[in-house]
Amino acid sequence: MKKAREAGPRPTRRTVAGLRTGLAALGALALTLVGVVGAAHASAPDPDSFRFSVTTASAEGPDDRRIFDFVAEPGAQIQDQVAVSNHGPAPVTFAMVTNDGIFTPTGSFDIRTSDQEPQDSGGWFEVQQSVEVPAGETVIVPFTITVPENVTPGDHPAGIVATVTTAASASGPGVGVESRVGVRVNLRVPGEVVPSIALDGVTATYTPSWNPFAPGDVRVSYEVTNDGNLRVAGDQTINTSGPFGIGASSLDRGVEGIKELIPGTSRSTAATIGGIWPVGPVTTEVVVTPALVATEGEAGGAIDVPAADLRPVTVTVTTWAIPWVHLLLLAVVALVVIGVRDNRRRRTQRLEALLARARAEGRAAAAAEPATEPGADAVSAPGEPAPTAPDALAEPAQGTRAPSSGG
Repeated sequence: MKKAREAGPRPTRRTVAGLRTGLAALGALALTLVGVVGAAHASAPDPDSFRFSVTTASAEGPDDRRIFDFVAEPGAQIQDQVAVSNHGPAPVTFAMVTNDGIFTPTGSFDIRTSDQEPQDSGGWFEVQQSVEVPAGETVIVPFTITVPENVTPGDHPAGIVATVTTAASASGPGVGVESRVGVRVNLRVPGEVVPSIALDGVTATYTPSWNPFAPGDVRVSYEVTNDGNLRVAGDQTINTSGPFGIGASSLDRGVEGIKELIPGTSRSTAATIGGIWPVGPVTTEVVVTPALVATEGEAGGAIDVPAADLRPVTVTVTTWAIPWVHLLLLAVVALVVIGVRDNRRRRTQRLEALLARARAEGRAAAAAEPATEPGADAVSAPGEPAPTAPDALAEPAQGTRAPSSGG
């Protein structure tokens, strides 16, 4: 770990062999930033434009450090240097800029843009404003960091970059392309350090499966904020369960999505847990524990922190896993049953109505027939012989004589 030391030499100019410079640039390059002044990020430069790199360095030339990693007491001064290498075919004058370290929403280290004033350690640097580097050469640029006496303990990240602005006529007048390449600076001040995180915006959303015989998913999203003074990662565990522990499931994410948070910054992340059955209220528990981020060459981050101080934060939310697909199927089955029952009842009603009408017609027909009086002559139906009275005597046939009573 590099400690504070006396002021270094004035800027020197050295030519480094192409192979050595290229390998050092690839191994030590920690920060590559390309922006547009007053506009959006620019695309990659043309092949015939300038190419340059910035790396950590000793007084003799680029070294094998990946980043600058310092531990300094309040009021101390730190002396070090960067190597600015021009790989292009023409000399270039670079502006040297320092600013506070930040993280992008995707988790990449960056520094504040040139139009933003430093609010922390980015304003503690003393470095020459510009450096001219001939084509194919490397210039060693020293810098000094003066730690304020009243600084708070903990981590104070920053960055030192070389920038060059070129005209971009295609983007309109007054607009230029700023290219900047630099190295990250980790600066830690010993004292009362607090590794702490906050957990906010926890939400859980249940998505059922369209297959009624398959479970659904719970999508959990939340925001983790570093409200302590040390760089930390977030070790995350998500637990879900239904009523009475039905369908309990657990997801150990490790530090996925929260690999490093510098003090005062936040990051949002999300995860999906499968195998959740729609059985009503589902309880989701998010547990995030701060984990120390090691500094360069120091497995413990240069400051020993008791495990008891790495307190987990837990937030529990409840969401309703309503079985919409199953309810829809039940509704369809109920509609079918009701339809069949109604159809059967209507058929029964129609049959009963036909029977009732037939009975009514029979009663009406019976009532319409005339009643026969006793002793009255029967009226024969047309075409039928009239009935013969039982006491009538048949007249003798013609030509027949009745027998006489005398001799």
